[in-house]
Amino acid sequence: MAKVSIIGAGMTGSTTAHWLAEREIADVVLVDIIEGMPQGKALDLTEAMPVIGKDAHIFGSNDYADTKGSDIVIITAGLPRKPGMSRDDLLTTNAKIVADVARKTLAQSPDAVFIVLTNPLDVMTYLTWKVTGLPSHRVVGQAGILDSARMRAFVAMETGVSVENIHCYVLGGHGDDMVPLTRHSNIAGVPLNQYLPKEKLDAIVARTRKGGGEIVGLLKKGSAFYAPSAALAQMAEAILKDKHLVVPATSYLDGEYGMHDIFIGVPTVLGRKGVEKVIEYELNDEEMAAFRKSAEHVQSNVAKLTEFGLL
Repeated sequence: MAKVSIIGAGMTGSTTAHWLAEREIADVVLVDIIEGMPQGKALDLTEAMPVIGKDAHIFGSNDYADTKGSDIVIITAGLPRKPGMSRDDLLTTNAKIVADVARKTLAQSPDAVFIVLTNPLDVMTYLTWKVTGLPSHRVVGQAGILDSARMRAFVAMETGVSVENIHCYVLGGHGDDMVPLTRHSNIAGVPLNQYLPKEKLDAIVARTRKGGGEIVGLLKKGSAFYAPSAALAQMAEAILKDKHLVVPATSYLDGEYGMHDIFIGVPTVLGRKGVEKVIEYELNDEEMAAFRKSAEHVQSNVAKLTEFGLL
């Protein structure tokens, strides 16, 4: 069976392990700096396997040596947001954590595909690519699946239509200036901007952009973990099964959408080698302007990493 190592055994990391084990597509190693915590969660999950009839192996550790030979490394380690914080507020602290994690896991699994979740997501994905020196197709960030799923959920709440018939696409950075594409999103082929009145669609777009913050505000401690971890599991499955699945993901652009040297959310084909292709939508002037604004925000944070000597 394939091997997936998850660095960071908090709520998102351990729930990702849960989704992966339930799908029985990989053995999972949970790694964390807190002694006993990844071991305890791994043992608890292991004891659940007989109940659901799955033979996945879950192992908890504080030692990166146990990640050796991983097919996929998922990075969730880092500080979560607190109420009132933006994703950007986590920049310098999480950059140090992610850089250390990336170096240590690469040493054990030089052939792995890296999936990054830690916020600020687009910048941490860029940092992982730079630190590891890997080809850009073997580093990808999970954001667009989550943002698009939130939008799909909100559309379903508003319309009463099954989420299976709702297809939403969110581009750009994983932040308040993300770009939900209402013109390309649809319900059973009918564009959202033809299905819903403008005021309701605008409200859904606004709620999508603030979706993570809404959960942080409700929880008071910690941030979302069910939906982010489900999205990570979907990406890992697409890679391991070589599905050539098209998902919104944070991928490297080298000329696509007229952009260079940036990781940002775009429609991405995922297969065994990681990112196989970036799909380019035809964006109108308004959509392109919003996408460029989002990209400028991501690039400004990358510049801060350079300024602080972290890149």
